[in-house]
Amino acid sequence: MRIHKYVIAASVLILYSNVICAQVVDSRKSYEDFKNQAKQAFYNFRKQANEQYAIFLENAWKQYNTFPAVPKPKDETIPPIIIPDEERNKPIGNNPIPIKDVVTPPTPAPQPKPIEPIKEKTQPNERTIQFVYCGTKCIVRINDEAKDVFSNLKCDNNHLSKVWASLSEKDLMNNTIRDCLALRIEKNLCDWAYLNLLHSFSKAVYGNTNEATMLTSYIFSQSGYKMRIGRNGQRIYLLYASEHGIYDIPYFKIEGNKYYPFECGEAQLEICDASFPQEKPLSLYIPQNQKIEYKASDLRTLVSKRYPDVLVQIQVNENLIDFYNTYPASEVNGNFMTKWAMYANTPLDRPVKAKLYPTLKDRIKGLSQLEAANILLNWVQTAFVYEYDDKVWGHDRAFFAEETLYYPYCDCEDRAILFTRLIRDLLGLKTILVFYPGHLASAVCFTDNVTGDYISLNGKQYVITDPTYIGAPVGMTMPDMDNTQAHVILLE
Repeated sequence: MRIHKYVIAASVLILYSNVICAQVVDSRKSYEDFKNQAKQAFYNFRKQANEQYAIFLENAWKQYNTFPAVPKPKDETIPPIIIPDEERNKPIGNNPIPIKDVVTPPTPAPQPKPIEPIKEKTQPNERTIQFVYCGTKCIVRINDEAKDVFSNLKCDNNHLSKVWASLSEKDLMNNTIRDCLALRIEKNLCDWAYLNLLHSFSKAVYGNTNEATMLTSYIFSQSGYKMRIGRNGQRIYLLYASEHGIYDIPYFKIEGNKYYPFECGEAQLEICDASFPQEKPLSLYIPQNQKIEYKASDLRTLVSKRYPDVLVQIQVNENLIDFYNTYPASEVNGNFMTKWAMYANTPLDRPVKAKLYPTLKDRIKGLSQLEAANILLNWVQTAFVYEYDDKVWGHDRAFFAEETLYYPYCDCEDRAILFTRLIRDLLGLKTILVFYPGHLASAVCFTDNVTGDYISLNGKQYVITDPTYIGAPVGMTMPDMDNTQAHVILLE
């Protein structure tokens, strides 16, 4: 019995990759045995799960009130400091510095997947819906019969239950779900982008209506995500579970899990609190480059003051900037410092790399690690204009690296995020973020012998590099930083 269970689990993983990714089928007999066994084991499993869920939609509703939104942490902001010329050229000693603790963000989990492979199904009267998400043209099929099932949606238990049951009874949505999942894979979409893509598709079909919300909810659920349906009067809403605590959005707590309303400002909802098998919460990590159609921004010139030959003319993808504008500020496990790792670990967009990195690589070619790091550090220190988030945005806002290259102003956290990305990509060295109350700096683990203020971690030395201590070289800590209150944030 145990062996049978493991064979089935392995078969599901193989089938999911094969069916959704459209990879070449292995013709070996052992693989075919696995595939056939999985088909037999999961025959009607998804249908049975949906039938059960339809029953819950008819009965399992309960009134819930929102919990207050968790506000973004507000911290005293330390202004940038320009190092005097006489201090900049002083010899730098090797000085160990203490820290308060180390923050280790968890490793991102694989994206959710359907509870069984979604098979291609020949559908009569099928049409394609063309829509645009973040400037990217998308095409998804939908069956006319399925489209009709959603039409004239009523919010009563009986009708919502019948809609869900009708969709699964004939596998009417198979090709639609497959197309959406294929877009997620083809475009390398993170979970947040995938949810918003489904919403864009549903609005293209039904407009901003209950039908669109129900369509989004159904596809999101069948894709493996943990969601709940809520209603208030004659309006229904999608609630999504998140691995991360999201700031500034009131949430509903259901069986110990936080559910955030998607485009809903209601403080009280009647919610169907039934679960779907193997459902997983949405993640806000962005582990890979998202293939969003490129729309070039205006050309921007960024030049180092100390090294004027380090001059970069850069453009970024405005469609990606539009996506980042929808991205919610969040944290992991209740620790606000983890948000910076999420931004810093996001890979730089490929078109930006193609424009930015050749110039920087040419300038640091043949230099020592210390010389190269000092050039990159001064470029980040002096090519960008510092300004407080409260003044520019009215609230704290961390930037992804592309946003720092795009917007006219940035602060200490944005500089540290960009600098650690450059050091990892261009020099291949490990980096960390260093948080002092009111300030974010960074440190680099050189493999050459580099002196300066350093932090010891796991037998390695990370030398302080502060992109907001203007003009300061590698190894110098900004004055008045209290290392006894400093936290290290580990990066990938």
